[in-house]
Amino acid sequence: MLHKKGSLVNEQQTRFDFSHFAKVSDSEIRKIENIVNEKIRENISLDEKRNVPIKEAMDAGATALFGEKYGDFVRVITFDKKFSVELCGGTHVPSTGEIALFKIIGESSVAAGVRRVEAITAQNAIDYYKQQDELLYAVRVALNNPKDVVKGIEALIKENEDLKKATEEINKQKAQQIKTQLLSKVKAVNGMNVIIEHSNLNAELLKNISFEIKQQVDNLFMLLASEIDDKPFLSLIISENIVKDKNLNASNIIRELAKEIQGGGGGQPFYATAGGKKKEGLKDAMIKAESLLK
Repeated sequence: MLHKKGSLVNEQQTRFDFSHFAKVSDSEIRKIENIVNEKIRENISLDEKRNVPIKEAMDAGATALFGEKYGDFVRVITFDKKFSVELCGGTHVPSTGEIALFKIIGESSVAAGVRRVEAITAQNAIDYYKQQDELLYAVRVALNNPKDVVKGIEALIKENEDLKKATEEINKQKAQQIKTQLLSKVKAVNGMNVIIEHSNLNAELLKNISFEIKQQVDNLFMLLASEIDDKPFLSLIISENIVKDKNLNASNIIRELAKEIQGGGGGQPFYATAGGKKKEGLKDAMIKAESLLK
C-alpha cells in the first residue's frame, strides 16, 4: 500500500485514503485493527522533532503524504521507528495509550485505485462495541437465546424461504383455479370474447393469467379488477387482431377506466395496467368497460 492522502480527524471519527488495487478484505481489516490496538496498548510516547532538513528526514525513512507540499525544513513525528515516522504538521496525542481503542467502521472506494477506511477511537469506539453488544443481545432474545446465533439466523432464513416457496405454490394453484373460472365466464360481445371480472390476485399473477388466457382464447378482451395491498388495481389485455381490426388501445382504455379508481396507468396497445386510491371505484370501472364495448 502507498499513502495517498492524510487522515481527516474530528471529535467523532477519522478517515484515511490510500492507493490500493482492491477492496480491503474483512480479514485484512481485522489485522490492521489488531496492529493499531497493539501499538495503543504499548503506550508509545510521542517523539517530535522540528526544523529537520527534509532530505535528512526522508533518508531516515519518514513518510511523506502524496499531494502535500513540504519546505526545506519539516516536522517529524515518530511513534516507534519501526511503526510510524511521518512528516506532519497536525496535532498528535502525547502517547498512543490516550487513544484507548481503535475500530474501523467503514471501507470504500473513493476513486480508481484509491480506497478509504473510516475509524473511531476512544469513547466512540467503546460506545460502538456497547451498541453492538446490545444489538447482539436483542437478536439472541428474538431468536429465543440459541446457543449459536448464526445458526439460529440461518435456520430462520431457511424457514422464511421455505414459507415463501410454499406460499408461491399455493398462489399458483389458486391462480390456476381462478383461470379455469375465468375461462368459464367468456361472453361474446360484438365479435369479441369478453371477460370482465373481479379477481384478487397480485400484479404478477394477474399478468401471467392474462397472457395464458390470451394464448387460449381468440379475439380476447379481458379486464381483471383486483385489490393489491388494499389499493385498487386494473389489468387489461386485448388480442392483437382486435387492437388492429377494431382500433382498440389497451393503454388508452385503461387510462379512462382509471378515472373511476382515482388513479392512472398505461402500457402497450394490447396490455396495460392501472392503480388508484378508490377501491369502491373498481365496480364502476368494470361497468364502464362493458359500456365501451357496446
